[in-house]
Amino acid sequence: MKLSARNTLKGTVKEIIIGSVNAEVIIELSGGDRVTSIVTNDAVKALGLAVGEPAYAIIKASNVMIGVDH
Repeated sequence: MKLSARNTLKGTVKEIIIGSVNAEVIIELSGGDRVTSIVTNDAVKALGLAVGEPAYAIIKASNVMIGVDH
């Protein structure tokens, strides 16, 4: 797989919460951090996503916001 996205994070699907149209997919990375994504229910089916199976979180953003507490 070749992508233009710079941030490709491999992990394991930990949870899939199916909604009426979209699903929340939680991927756990090797260090224990988790990434959550909202995708369509059709995408879950098309990708064959299942808890315990490997998957990639692919992040493509033109800008990233940073905040601090004061």
